[in-house]
Amino acid sequence: MRTGIATVPLDTGRCPRWLFERMKRLSRGIFLAVREEFGPDEILKRLSDPVWFQSLGCVIGFDWNSSGLTTTTLGALKAGLFDIQDQLGIYICGGKRESRKTPEEIEAYSVSRGLPFSKELSYASKMAAKVDSSLIQNIQSPFQLYQHNFIFSKSGQWCVIQQGMAPEIQKARRYHWLSSGVKDFVEEPHSGVVSDVRTKPLNLTAKESSKNREISTELVTEEPKTFLKDLNLIQTKRSKNLTLMELKDVEFHWHPVVQEKFDLKRLEKTIFLPMRKIPKTLNNF
Repeated sequence: MRTGIATVPLDTGRCPRWLFERMKRLSRGIFLAVREEFGPDEILKRLSDPVWFQSLGCVIGFDWNSSGLTTTTLGALKAGLFDIQDQLGIYICGGKRESRKTPEEIEAYSVSRGLPFSKELSYASKMAAKVDSSLIQNIQSPFQLYQHNFIFSKSGQWCVIQQGMAPEIQKARRYHWLSSGVKDFVEEPHSGVVSDVRTKPLNLTAKESSKNREISTELVTEEPKTFLKDLNLIQTKRSKNLTLMELKDVEFHWHPVVQEKFDLKRLEKTIFLPMRKIPKTLNNF
């Protein structure tokens, strides 16, 4: 079983109503058969496989290799399986327009079905979204999450299928998670990667990035004054390596900061201005 990341072309458009209705009907039959033969947790395992999921979308009718396969297939599953979720033993939360409502839907199912693990599932949903939006990126063309589906069973097992887009390179990236394979949310939670993007990603979930994660955490938790003091010390002692850049009036999308000299007064205003605007009541949290 392969789980992980799939990258597909980013397309626009809408699925015809007649095709969407067909996808709903076909998905019902397929998942009822899988449930009867293997049980509800097998459904989660299969959905967590990016290749199986891509094949599912094609089988039920959306046979285009595009970003729309993810959103349309998951929309058809959520609508088509809604009234037989108790029979299947799985519950589908979230979606393209309902991503932010996922914790509320998890809570609603947990209360109505008497399930005791809503807090754990909500935490898993939020962490999966945060990790894939922050820790796995292309430096030049960041992927912004816009679709998040959280599917779980009555036993508390779950899988996540979510997708981000990078309009600059016309790509959409789909992330797959499976609870049984997640030992640590921030260190290699995906057990495989399927991708056709040739650019090297910034992958802070890799084991090799553990020191990077540790240092990054220390920087964001320390007092801003300490950070500014350290940066000033670096500029003072190593001024030869921190010089102003010559941009030569050429347009660019990005540039290295290794040789850029920081304006500490301006940086200090950038850091402390948002903090001054926060109400005192919020500073207590």
